[in-house]
Amino acid sequence: MNATDRTPADLLRSALAADPGRPLVTFYDDATGERVELSVATFANWVAKTANLLQGDLGAEPGDRLALMLPAHWQSAVWLLACASVGVVAEVGGDPAAADLVVSGPDSLDEARGCSGERVALALRPLGGRFPQPPAGFADYAVEVPGQGDRFAPFVPVDPQGPGLAVGGEELSYAELTARAVEDAAKLGLGAGSRVLTGLGYDTWDGLSAGLYAALASGGSVVLCRNLDRLSPQALAQRVESERVTHTV
Repeated sequence: MNATDRTPADLLRSALAADPGRPLVTFYDDATGERVELSVATFANWVAKTANLLQGDLGAEPGDRLALMLPAHWQSAVWLLACASVGVVAEVGGDPAAADLVVSGPDSLDEARGCSGERVALALRPLGGRFPQPPAGFADYAVEVPGQGDRFAPFVPVDPQGPGLAVGGEELSYAELTARAVEDAAKLGLGAGSRVLTGLGYDTWDGLSAGLYAALASGGSVVLCRNLDRLSPQALAQRVESERVTHTV
């Protein structure tokens, strides 16, 4: 990171300027066998498209609250950075009925319908695939996002001191989130080139930090594993070796 980085979006811009081709998020789903690897440049492109969807088509503004009803997944990481790019508060596992917008996975659609604002659904299928049948009352993310612009500029500059993330009963400003990510990276001993393997969910700060923010703040990358409990110890050891993992959380 640079000394002037005050928000997660700043961290991503610094990572993109430093080494756009390096891996940033490598995602495994051990229930489906899926593996996806996103470089900094590819991840940033997904973030830009999603931020354009959020700001443009969905009409989100700084301070709006988005209930993020997604598991630990590479697309969840994209949405977290897209929210930070626009200035929207990402409420991880938040109450859709109290939110301005909701982003839901396939398993929480009924609850997500409690949101009276814009609703977006993700099928969470391999390679970002769409729903076979779009869920009623939702925009299908996989249909809407490909046509969005590859560059993003917020209509209003994001205030680092503004609310940025709510998780586990705690709310952090973007500046607090970024500072905590830097602190966590130091505690874990992360640096440029570090590879963090984590099976933690995104429903706690520890899971979010290990699975995204600390690696982003340190110039490292993350191997994000969903359903890791389905992997045998031997297969896990092989993954640690093949992915050149330096830290396990």
